Amino acid sequence: MINGKRIAVVLPAYNAELTLVSTYNDIPKDVVDDVILVDDRSSDGTATLSRKLGIHTIEHEANLGYGGNQKTCYKAALERGADVVVMLHPDYQYSPKLVTAMAAMVAGGEFDAVMASRILGVGALQGGMPLYKYVSNRFLTAAQNLLVRHKLSEYHTGYRAWSRPLLESLPLASNSNDFVFDNEMLAQAIYFGWRIGEISCPTRYFPEASSINFQRSVVYGFGVLRTSLCFRLQRWGLGRFPIFQDAAERRLLANPAPADKSRAS
Repeated sequence: MINGKRIAVVLPAYNAELTLVSTYNDIPKDVVDDVILVDDRSSDGTATLSRKLGIHTIEHEANLGYGGNQKTCYKAALERGADVVVMLHPDYQYSPKLVTAMAAMVAGGEFDAVMASRILGVGALQGGMPLYKYVSNRFLTAAQNLLVRHKLSEYHTGYRAWSRPLLESLPLASNSNDFVFDNEMLAQAIYFGWRIGEISCPTRYFPEASSINFQRSVVYGFGVLRTSLCFRLQRWGLGRFPIFQDAAERRLLANPAPADKSRAS
């Protein structure tokens, strides 16, 4: 716990058997109260190994995709009483040792969400990030900062800490089950006015670390731009998009008010 807040780390996993032990061993157990792994129908022994490590393990009966995996992760963490949820990839690409700092920034009430940025500092390319990924990251981040009128060093990190109230409020069910889920979730947090902080994070690229290929990266890039355009159009009142509907609006749409019959002849 930190400041009396229960801390959970969620691991959205797919074929992470080779890197799970390294990731789990570096999670700071002195502050983390719960570790949850959701296995998205891996073809290796990820789920078996996870249980051997004593991790609370959930297995999907079918592959739901990266976004679908996270939806299960957050639901499980909230059901198990988490006040702060840190989402960490189990492929050891991000340093688990930053969990304490990220969780403390949320548990201390300074921020509602904290992003671990690979771009702050000079470590991204040195850590092995492919040049095309670095260039596309910088282009997409610049475009998003312009469209959503916010200022972040990057929108594409897969290492994030969230407060319970934020997770309970966002319409995550409306988000994609694919990789653009991350970007939609961050855009939602900005749209609804949650406070977002950043922390510099070293990253590692190596053969065992998961990474989407060039074709999937292109699809992701267009999804990011679409998300930001929807954000801007809704801000301008030129469109309505489910991912930016708050709870009150969703309830109204689900249960519209009865027609006023007082003027009926």
